[in-house]
Amino acid sequence: MTDNRNTILAVILSGLVLIAWQYFYNVPAMEKQRALQQTQAELQKGTPQPTASATPGAAPAGGGAQPSSTPGVNQQAQPVVARDTAIAASPRVKIDTPRIVGSLSLKGGRIDDIALVQFRETVDPKSPPIILYSPSGTAEPYYAEFGWVAATGVTAKMPDAQTVWQQDGSGSLTPTTPVVLKWENGDGLTFRRTVSVDDHYLFTIKDEVSNVGNAPVTLYPFALISRHGAPQVSGYYILHEGLIGYLGDEKLQEYAYKKIDETKQVNFKVTNGWLGITDKYWASALLPDTNAQLQARFSSNPSGNLHTYQTDYLLDPVTVAIGGTATANARLFAGAKEAGVVGVFPFAGLGGYNKELGLNHFDLLIDWGWFYFITKPMFLGLDFFFRFFGNFGISILLVTVIVKLLFFPLANKSYASMAKMKSVQPQLAALKERYPDDKVKQQQEMMEIYRKEKINPVAGCLPVVIQIPVFFSLYKVLFVTIEMRHAPFFGWIKDLSAPDPTNLFNLFGLIPFDPTTIPVFGHYLALGIWPIIMGITMWFQMKLNPTPPDPTQQLIFNWMPLIFTFMLAGFPAGLVIYWAWNNTLSVLQQSYIMRRNGVKVELFDNLKATFARKAT
Repeated sequence: MTDNRNTILAVILSGLVLIAWQYFYNVPAMEKQRALQQTQAELQKGTPQPTASATPGAAPAGGGAQPSSTPGVNQQAQPVVARDTAIAASPRVKIDTPRIVGSLSLKGGRIDDIALVQFRETVDPKSPPIILYSPSGTAEPYYAEFGWVAATGVTAKMPDAQTVWQQDGSGSLTPTTPVVLKWENGDGLTFRRTVSVDDHYLFTIKDEVSNVGNAPVTLYPFALISRHGAPQVSGYYILHEGLIGYLGDEKLQEYAYKKIDETKQVNFKVTNGWLGITDKYWASALLPDTNAQLQARFSSNPSGNLHTYQTDYLLDPVTVAIGGTATANARLFAGAKEAGVVGVFPFAGLGGYNKELGLNHFDLLIDWGWFYFITKPMFLGLDFFFRFFGNFGISILLVTVIVKLLFFPLANKSYASMAKMKSVQPQLAALKERYPDDKVKQQQEMMEIYRKEKINPVAGCLPVVIQIPVFFSLYKVLFVTIEMRHAPFFGWIKDLSAPDPTNLFNLFGLIPFDPTTIPVFGHYLALGIWPIIMGITMWFQMKLNPTPPDPTQQLIFNWMPLIFTFMLAGFPAGLVIYWAWNNTLSVLQQSYIMRRNGVKVELFDNLKATFARKAT
């Protein structure tokens, strides 16, 4: 009974891990490759890109005149040009901060050129910086826009995407020097925009409109983020990429690109919200005043084979009297989803924007998943040790030790029970000889021995079960947090969030050939040094226990280390290092407990017996 139960549990756990790997890793990887090929084909055809109008699309409610137009409706097709060409085609104000370089376009007043200089495309520090925003007309337009929408019936000319603003004074936009833009419509309205930026990723926009005309005008302040064409996403089901917002009582709202394509448009009327578009490591979000009532919207507008994705909001209308002035404030986050910046640490002055601006769960811009109560502490522990040692690989090793200590009482009971079970193996073997044809009697006598010796027959499975949530929480942290991106360990591991770059099948680089490029099964030929180390430590852990008497069990436990070695080879190197280190600690811990319980540690005897059988 016990043997069968352990066998079944081992098969189920192995199957679950295999299925999860196939579902979350292999299938998305293939889908991502197909999507990349399709996009490249579209770009080679020179598919024109759409441009969105400058006006927001959420219809206001609660009285008042309606806005005169909506975004994403007046689409204009234009040929794709190089990013540098598009930037040079309009007058601009340079943006220069420690983390951001780029420019603000005077044509349309858009923030549409942002590069994140502290993050590079590859581990090579000389590789190009990450490009976040690009102007209209490029292959991947992505920008933020702010301004006013005229209410229905207002005929006054409003600034739009074609309006060329004038800069008051000169100079660049820096954390210490804001930029002031100005435009007059010729009918008595003067629009003035002040743009500021901090030393991280926060833009503050103050829009003012003064009226010296012949009649009052009613206007709606708006803000939008527009992205033309679906970007290449990671394709993993454990990570959200797309439209996102925490919208008051509506709470967290997440719409993947495919989902919003099907839904077309979603409207919200909320207070105390923020909304934007998120990638794996980067994001762009509108952060209105927390007490502002928003007419917010997520939308997808088709244009040929592509879509324009947009998050936007309207504020309540304001009437600008003759001789009066109206003001609207907006904020834009455009940058990397650094935990300390967005506000994951609500203590020690590290509250980030979430605390500084009093935002509503802005820390959820990072996708911690359903098990955030495990994932967040895992990240906090890793980050804590990183601040001391400057190496996330060392942090993983130390956090693994702490996890072992936390679960030591439970693991101690488990290993002690396993040690006792090993000590009664001669008695169990005698039962089989005494009742060779009576399985029921065998089970009865076996359970009596377990009861008398206070042995829990399933206790040996607890160490495996315990590390499953830890395994997946660490996997989540390695996968979603930008702090782990390009984080080195030692030697050949330059990026803990990427798989081990070495490969057994090209003799670790001695043969100039990439086995993973082989069609069909090449993906399974990625087997680096650390996965091999992990497999060996797992094999040692299996050999620490007595050889199962059942041939089926022997087969499962003999092949399991090899299966896990190939299965984990494509996982982040940090996760494989954790598993290898955890196996090593488990061997040491179990050996110590077995000795303390007077049970002989037969690791080397079992290893010798294994090689002796093979030799025979």
